[in-house]
Amino acid sequence: MSHNTFGHLLRVTTWGESHGPALGCVVDGLPPGIRFTVAEIQADLDRRRPGQSRFVTQRKEPDEVKVLSGFVEDGDALVTTGTPVSMLIENVDQRSKDYGDIARQYRPGHADFAYEAKYGIRDHRGGGRSSARETAARVAAGALARKVVPGLVVRGALVAIGEKDIDRANWDWDFIDDAQNPFFTPDRASVPVFADYLDGIRKAGSSVGALIEIVAEGVPPGLGAPIYAKLDQDIASGLMSINAVKGVEIGEGFAAARLRGEDNADEMRMGNDGRPAFLSNHAGGILGGISTGQPVVARFAVKPTSSILTPRRSIDRDGREVDVMTKGRHDPCVGIRAVPIGEAMVACAIADHYLRHRGQTGKG
Repeated sequence: MSHNTFGHLLRVTTWGESHGPALGCVVDGLPPGIRFTVAEIQADLDRRRPGQSRFVTQRKEPDEVKVLSGFVEDGDALVTTGTPVSMLIENVDQRSKDYGDIARQYRPGHADFAYEAKYGIRDHRGGGRSSARETAARVAAGALARKVVPGLVVRGALVAIGEKDIDRANWDWDFIDDAQNPFFTPDRASVPVFADYLDGIRKAGSSVGALIEIVAEGVPPGLGAPIYAKLDQDIASGLMSINAVKGVEIGEGFAAARLRGEDNADEMRMGNDGRPAFLSNHAGGILGGISTGQPVVARFAVKPTSSILTPRRSIDRDGREVDVMTKGRHDPCVGIRAVPIGEAMVACAIADHYLRHRGQTGKG
């Protein structure tokens, strides 16, 4: 299978399957001299880790990361040497028997049929390579990518679950990682609303989708290119590569189609610091494929989890019509744990473009 790598100067290759012994990644192109700790990587993985509330899969994976290469020790920190950084995360709570009944069946909404049509074989145990379990490695890579661009801060939030939206007037970044917040929502008042809504979805044996917003601040102007290396193009590609994502937008996104020109264009004035200042950010921090220095804003839509207890009509390998009910431990809303994954993909795209910009212009 090809296409397991993304990025240009900062290249990330992931490997492993959902029910294999381990998964991991190789991050190549990190500049030498970047200081990091294993605890910093682990902190991001812990935010994505399953089994932390009744609203996500109950698979119990510690997701303990091991950094195998690409560093030297310097006191309590590790320092990149410029060689590939390899990281490993062991799987410890696989229950492959849960998937025995669907070994020959195609689950509606899953990659089962398409995967087998392409390769002639598939790993039915949790989807194998096509499982969202693979994204743990991306989060580990993103933890290092965040350190490439000086002053870069990438944060994400869940802004809608199914039919329920947050109130943006209540937006509080500090609440997103609060111990009382199982949803990555920035709106404290939305927690009981989401909880009641998801409890009903879960008890009905169904699932629901979500909308995630990622905001990157500290992005210097000039990253990207106007034609085939647009910053928003690569951000969209990275976000679209996340399992179950069916839509991506930058800035106003699809809502821009409903605006008039004078409302959509981000007007400018000179700021008190003598630098250009934008009066709005409908473009999401990117114009003509190049960053403006404003916050980069991207949103992506995650479809409902396809593995549900409600029987769905399908067929098997022999062409027989069957009703499929997926057993196992699955997220009633897989979008909840997509927040740190989205952050990682945006961080990787921006870091890659930063290195490309530095290589072309000498600025950085």
